Amino acid sequence: MNTQQLLEAAERSLLFVTDREPAVMQSGSGMYLEDSAGRRYLDFVGGWAVTGLGHSPAELVEALSSQAAQLLNASPAYYNVPMIEFASAITSEAGLSRVFFCSSGAEANESAIKLARKYGKVCKGGAYEILCAEHGFHGRTLATMSASGKEAFRPLFEPKVPGFRHLPFNDATAFERAIGNETCAVLLEPIQGEAGVYPATQDFIERVRSRCNETDTLLIFDEVQTGMGRTGRMFAFEHFDIKPDILTLGKNIGGGFPLAAMLCTEELNLFDKGEQGGTYTGQPLAMAVGLAVLRTTKERDLVKNAERMGAVLQQRLGKLSAEFGLTKIRGYGLLIAFDLPEPKGPDLVHKCFERGLLLNAPAPNVVRLVPPLIIEESHIDEMITVLTEVMRELGVAGTPSS
Repeated sequence: MNTQQLLEAAERSLLFVTDREPAVMQSGSGMYLEDSAGRRYLDFVGGWAVTGLGHSPAELVEALSSQAAQLLNASPAYYNVPMIEFASAITSEAGLSRVFFCSSGAEANESAIKLARKYGKVCKGGAYEILCAEHGFHGRTLATMSASGKEAFRPLFEPKVPGFRHLPFNDATAFERAIGNETCAVLLEPIQGEAGVYPATQDFIERVRSRCNETDTLLIFDEVQTGMGRTGRMFAFEHFDIKPDILTLGKNIGGGFPLAAMLCTEELNLFDKGEQGGTYTGQPLAMAVGLAVLRTTKERDLVKNAERMGAVLQQRLGKLSAEFGLTKIRGYGLLIAFDLPEPKGPDLVHKCFERGLLLNAPAPNVVRLVPPLIIEESHIDEMITVLTEVMRELGVAGTPSS
């Protein structure tokens, strides 16, 4: 089928869940995607912060083909070799004792919610409430939508799962006051990614961690978007020198293959038989990929590259501020956003797409950049050139306030 036939087939058969550009991606290599018409795109979306090693990296191709030739699936009733190897590697890397593997970030957060409530029942007199942050995002299952603080989620799919309360992000006093006998956990993103890349402050994280310690309340970090090198550290919690009791990972942990994980301390090894599981828990292909992603990230020093290239990217964006009124350039590593002086984000994203550059606008006046961790300065130069041309075409202008 040609591109038009493919698009028509998509319109007929796919359930609508989002707007998509009129292109069909067909292949990818490194920092670039190519569609069915042969057009190439520089990817600063990174599969939604997923393709940390770039598109179709040789290490993942090799891991998948090698493992596929040995064992595709054995069922979760049995151990398999890459499951054990990856469990040992990822728990050691994170400094946590236990891991549960699954296929998506939402599943990992569901697992964290269940474990927190099991802890509340067993260890804290039946405590069940989980405190979350306004504007936070934790997934699209019913429970994770209930935990999310997105305004748009509030009226959807009622009745929601009860037991979640939302407080202002970075308001340490509000969280300190709210944590009580009924609170089993606090669930936070160390950097709110979907909201527009808003980092937690050191004071906020320290005070919440301290209050959780005082009240035997668990601290859960959702690092589905920030983990595995994205922020210039292997895990974003390292920026704060504070470790959570439960850590959730996804996206780049599989480099594009469906994989996620929930890690926890030894004291939280509380599930009884049958309380948690899944058909693809520790599936061999996923485990082989996870190992390859972790090994490659370390061998190629991509965490350091994320820190270094992120600084270059922010510096280059800063030079555009005077002409275009860009403000609040923010983020860690290669999770970066900036504000536009007008709500032209969707138009900017579309115009950049037409010129072969993939960007994301999580809000009408916010642009987010989450490129693969393999990025080089030449890619930043290419992105800045296209971005500059498009902002001039759209008439983006203003006097920066910060």
